[in-house]
Amino acid sequence: MKKDELKDYLSFHCLGKTRAVSGERLQRAVHISEKELRKQVNLLRREGVPIASGQSGYYYAATAGEVYGTIRYLKKLRAGLDAAIAGMEAALDSFHGRTCP
Repeated sequence: MKKDELKDYLSFHCLGKTRAVSGERLQRAVHISEKELRKQVNLLRREGVPIASGQSGYYYAATAGEVYGTIRYLKKLRAGLDAAIAGMEAALDSFHGRTCP
């Protein structure tokens, strides 16, 4: 299971922000693609596993502060996505009822 391998790797080799690893290095270490890495990180986070990330890469959070930092980062991403969705919804108005051919 890639998810378990990823969790074990991060908790052993990358405990705390100072031991963060780049996504590329992590992909090589657990033999997965970038897309699969993002998917597995998301699944682990949904299960309550404190996989944190930042500019320095991914790591297994060692403190509540590291978890909060990742939460703030994810909220910024969500805000950007919400703004993009709102823009696309506004763009629909310019089509005046036209549909795809």
